[in-house]
Amino acid sequence: MTRRAVIIGAGPAGLTAAYELALNRHQSVVLEADNQVGGLSKTMSHRGYLFDIGGHRFFTKVGVVEKMWRNVLGPELLTRPRMSRIYYRNRFFDYPLRPLNALSGLGMLETMRCAASYARSRLLPRQPEADFESWVSNRFGSRLFDIFFRTYTEKVWGMKCHEISADWAVQRIQSLTLGKMVANTLLGGRAAGGRPKSLIEQFLYPRRGPGQMWSRTADIIQQHGSQVLLRKAVRRVHHNGSRVTGVEAGDEVYTGDHYISSMPIRDLIQRLHPAPPKTVTQAAERLRYRDYLAVCLICGRDNLFPDNWIYVHDPEVLVGRIQNYGNWSPMMVPVQGTSCLGLEYFCFEDETLWSTGDAELVALGTSELSKLNLLRSSDVQEGVVLRVPKAYPIYDGDYQECLREIRTWLDRFGNLQLVGRNGMHRYNNQDHSMLTGMLAARNILGSRYDLWQVNADAEYHESGDIISEEELQSLSSTQPIVPERRHSGRDVRE
Repeated sequence: MTRRAVIIGAGPAGLTAAYELALNRHQSVVLEADNQVGGLSKTMSHRGYLFDIGGHRFFTKVGVVEKMWRNVLGPELLTRPRMSRIYYRNRFFDYPLRPLNALSGLGMLETMRCAASYARSRLLPRQPEADFESWVSNRFGSRLFDIFFRTYTEKVWGMKCHEISADWAVQRIQSLTLGKMVANTLLGGRAAGGRPKSLIEQFLYPRRGPGQMWSRTADIIQQHGSQVLLRKAVRRVHHNGSRVTGVEAGDEVYTGDHYISSMPIRDLIQRLHPAPPKTVTQAAERLRYRDYLAVCLICGRDNLFPDNWIYVHDPEVLVGRIQNYGNWSPMMVPVQGTSCLGLEYFCFEDETLWSTGDAELVALGTSELSKLNLLRSSDVQEGVVLRVPKAYPIYDGDYQECLREIRTWLDRFGNLQLVGRNGMHRYNNQDHSMLTGMLAARNILGSRYDLWQVNADAEYHESGDIISEEELQSLSSTQPIVPERRHSGRDVRE
């Protein structure tokens, strides 16, 4: 072992960086504040039942990422079919939407109303078309927008659809319209623009949930002589003005030649010692996050529904999405004839829902599933609650300016790299977070990748497996897209 790196965070980005270094005989120490590895991709266990935090499909267009998955997990990596639907007023609708299925499920009267609304939108489109609500309504009609777009979007992001920039719709839905969807259905899927790129019919998934991937990765890292230390919350990140000199966690200071951080960038700035200029700390304080909690229920009945997950578009309940973990992998459910479900709620840490007691949240989740006719209250045997702060970086009107201010100041540190979703304040999928960790490690080995642009100079072929430019370019097409608030300077909850 030669050069030593200190890595903050044992999520996909941090562990991938340590894994890449270990395979190249470079030692590292990974500091994790939690009591288990995996970050947002960890798997929680309760009485043998396994719960994923949100449902993590293992899907990528980057070969080296998939190779790592397969090298680490081998036969423990399953190929699973995808099924997801929308739930609205006691009916299920296919997702991705199929016009005939959607309209038949709505009934004749509502279909006629939707048709009239669509015709009106074509004759008298909303102008200006500056917000998400106007953009979608102009292409699907306001009634279909209310049914299939409004409720879930507002639950997840905590802002009204008319506050969201139309740019998000352009990126997310592209040129798709109701007319094209109908043509796609009639032509058997051959119509141009009829199928969003990011939707796949099957995906890879670890037999015992995504946490299995990261527990095994941590084991491999330690077998190569590096360390993965738990319950090591970072208190301070020391520097001399041009280089990071050590990371203080617990009662120790960990030093190395290089430092990689996947902790929330706001927290990193707050822990730098000496403190950055006031303009930088203020920029970090303005970065916002959407928080998440999951109510996990163990049910005394199986085959509740065939979906991997269900999007809940019913405004009468707070739950936004429901995971059926047994349909992700049968190994998630240890007892035949039972099920384990995850009800996802989106909120902010200072809202009442976040601070509600676990027993009340379990009761709420049970009541809402019963109200949706997905189970009987008596089916629920028990439940646990998982709270995940800073789950989704928010792209409000100020975030780009804030990131520029922070990045410009951090550029002075020649031995510090930021990786991962929260480390870069980017709403990335797992594969993108892994790639930033992998490329950060390769930079330590001598490459010169720009992690913010996910590209490199001509020397990028020299370390490890080749990553083609086509793979790097295609990566963006599979990442989730975050809505941006139309007006800068306004609180996201206004």
